[in-house]
Amino acid sequence: MTSRDNKQTWILYAGLLVLFWGVWGAFSSQPTERYGYPDEMIYVIWAFTMLVPAAVALRRERFDRRPIAALYGLAAGLTGAGGQLLLFQALSDGPAYLIFPVVSLSPVITVLMAVALLRERIGRLAVIGVIAALIAIVLISIPAGAGGSVSTGSWLLLAVLICVAWGAQAFFMRKAALAGVNDATTFGWMTISGLLLVPVAVLMMGGLPDAPWQAPALTAGTQILNAVGALFLVMALSRGKASVVAPITNALAPVLTIVLSLMVYQTLPTVWATIGIVLALGGSTLMVYADEKREEIPEALEPSTPAAGS
Repeated sequence: MTSRDNKQTWILYAGLLVLFWGVWGAFSSQPTERYGYPDEMIYVIWAFTMLVPAAVALRRERFDRRPIAALYGLAAGLTGAGGQLLLFQALSDGPAYLIFPVVSLSPVITVLMAVALLRERIGRLAVIGVIAALIAIVLISIPAGAGGSVSTGSWLLLAVLICVAWGAQAFFMRKAALAGVNDATTFGWMTISGLLLVPVAVLMMGGLPDAPWQAPALTAGTQILNAVGALFLVMALSRGKASVVAPITNALAPVLTIVLSLMVYQTLPTVWATIGIVLALGGSTLMVYADEKREEIPEALEPSTPAAGS
């Protein structure tokens, strides 16, 4: 496989990520809606489902024991898992319809960090695509009938912290890849990080809840999609530019969630969501096209290598 072909595989993994996270988003609320299952318990089960894709990945690649692999792996894992726990606290203090639009801006953090610290350069078409995707994320997050005045409080600060944490997580995944850390190792450290915070989630609940067996079973079934999607995110970021992958995946996964919700629950998207879907599809197309053109230019301009001894 050529270097160009290897880089282009980020599109495949980003597509799989959108598929898994889109389906997960459509059904992730079922344990809570059907059985009143606590969000913290959902986190606990999610942390253990991470073991499944981690085991599969580590069977294919050797675990990198270098300190730099542990550094970036733990950084990615703790920022991701820590953001999950902060999200549960934020949702207990504030409205979801205001929290999620703030959190969904995490690709802005990833893009800024990638451009400033990784010196990633993106063309004009890609810039337009990024902007369109970021606007789409916010529009898709606006629910129907959201209105009224809501006082700001600790939830707003928590939402901002989650946004920064998840934006930084994608950046650390990319840094790990640039340091030569394989995908399985990064995901392995992310799994360890998630499990380390399980006692914190249990303490937040005040103990394990009483629930019918269907609640943890349904939770495991939905959260495995979340866990496998996280592995695809690592694989996409190790092959593509963080400034492109992060906005594309964050914009398109909610689009699939909305489409599935329309089919399964017979719910119509809002006007804002419809505009967001159009912007997400258009923005992602521009980013993919711009990345393809960027890959073609070096090959066209690459000088021929002189023959030995000439």
